[in-house]
Amino acid sequence: MIKPAPILFPKDFLWGCATSAYQIEGSPLADGAGPSVWHRFSHTPGRVQDGDTGDVTCDHYRRWESDVDLMHSLGLNSYRFSIAWGRVLPDGVGRINAAGLDFYERLVDRLLSRGIQPMVTLFHWDLPAALDDRGGWLNRDIPHWFAEYADVMFRRLDDRVNYWTTLNEPWVVADGGYMHGVLAPGHRNIFEAPRAAHHLMMAHGAAVQAYRATGRNKIGLVVNIEPKYPASQSDADCAATRRAEAYMNRHYLEPALLGSYPEELHEVFGDAWPQWPAADLRLIKQPLDYIGVNYYTRAVVRSDPTAWPLKSTTVKQKQHTHMETGWEVYPQGLVDTLLWIKDKYGNPPVYITENGACFFDPPQVEGPVLEDPLRVDYLRKHITAVHTAMQRGADIRGYFAWSLFDNFEWAFGFSKRFGIVHMNYETLKRTLKSSAHFYSKVIASNGAALSE
Repeated sequence: MIKPAPILFPKDFLWGCATSAYQIEGSPLADGAGPSVWHRFSHTPGRVQDGDTGDVTCDHYRRWESDVDLMHSLGLNSYRFSIAWGRVLPDGVGRINAAGLDFYERLVDRLLSRGIQPMVTLFHWDLPAALDDRGGWLNRDIPHWFAEYADVMFRRLDDRVNYWTTLNEPWVVADGGYMHGVLAPGHRNIFEAPRAAHHLMMAHGAAVQAYRATGRNKIGLVVNIEPKYPASQSDADCAATRRAEAYMNRHYLEPALLGSYPEELHEVFGDAWPQWPAADLRLIKQPLDYIGVNYYTRAVVRSDPTAWPLKSTTVKQKQHTHMETGWEVYPQGLVDTLLWIKDKYGNPPVYITENGACFFDPPQVEGPVLEDPLRVDYLRKHITAVHTAMQRGADIRGYFAWSLFDNFEWAFGFSKRFGIVHMNYETLKRTLKSSAHFYSKVIASNGAALSE
C-alpha cells in the first residue's frame, strides 16, 4: 500500500495561537487603565453566566513573561493578541496612559526575543466605557476616535509589529451588542444595529488610512465567517440562506473589499436600513494587505417567517459532533469558506486568525497532561482543511488556534473552555492539554504530523 504524501505547509507559514485582552489579562483597572464596556457588562447582575467577570481570568497582565515562555515551548512562531483600548487611552481619546502602553511594548519585545511574531488586534470588543457614555458605536465621531487610538499604537510599535488588525468580528459587536443585547453594551434595537455596524466599518477604514500615513508593514480586517447551506432547495430556504449569509458574512467583507453593502440587507433591516453616503463607503474600502478569517462552524438554514429578524432558523445536524456551545463540527465548511473568498473576492491573502473547539474539560487537572481527544481531532481535521484549500489555490498565509488558554468566554463566563492549555481558575495553574502537544508536533513538522 502506497502511503499518501505528507502534508507540508510553506516554510514561511505562520503558526500561532490567538487570545484577546479582556478574556485573559485580568487587572482591568490596573495602573491607570480606564474601564471598558465589558467591565461594566460583566459586573451587571444577570448579564454573564454564574456572575463571572474578567477581573482576574488568566492573570496574563501579571504573568505575561512566563506565558510567552510557554508559547515558545510550544514552538509558536506567531501570537495574535489584542490591545485593551482603555489601558492605553483611559478616556478613549486624549490622555495617553504610559503604563498601559509600556505593558504592550514589553510584551511585544519579549515575543520577539523568543522568535514569535506579534499580530496585534486593535479592537476585540472592549470599547472604553468613557466612549460608550458618548454613544459608543452609535456616535458618528467614533471612526475619528478609533483612528486617534490606532495612530498611537502604530507610532509606538510599528517598528516591531509586522501584522496589524483593525477590528475583530464586527458582526458580533453589532449583532450581540446592539441587535440582540446579549453582549456588551447590551442594546436590543434593530435601528441601532446597522448604525453600529456601519460605524465599525468606517472606523476600520479610518484606521487603515491612518496606518498608510505612517505604517510600513501589513494591516487587515478580521471577520467571522459561518458558511450558510440551505436545508432544502426550495425557493424559500434558498432565499433565507442568502439573507443569513448577507447579514453575517457579506455585511462586512463587501464594504471592505468592494465598497458596497449586500442588497439583501434592505430586506433584513427594512425601514431600519439607512441610505449611506457614498463618501462613507469610500472611507471603508481601503486597500488591505490581508483578511483574517475566524471559522468555527456552519449553519444549515431553513425559512421561518416568524423568526426575527432574518425570517430563518438554523437546523441542527444531529448526525454530526457538536461542541458544548451547540456548534456543529464541520471541517468541510472551512474549505468551502476559503474557496468562496478566493473565488468571490479575487483571492486575497488570508490568515486563519481563529479556529478552535469547546468541549468539556474538568475544572481541575491531576497529572501533567489533560487528554482532550475531541479537540485534537478538531484541530487535525481543520488544519487539514486549510491545506486542502491551499492545494486548490487559496492564498492562506497562517493559522492561529483559538485559544491558547481557557479563558473568559464573554457571556458564557468560564463555563466554556476553548484552550489548548487548561486553566485552573482557582490556582491559575496552566496545564498542557494533549491538543497542545499535538499542535506543537504539527508546527515542528510544518504539517507532516497531521498525517500520522
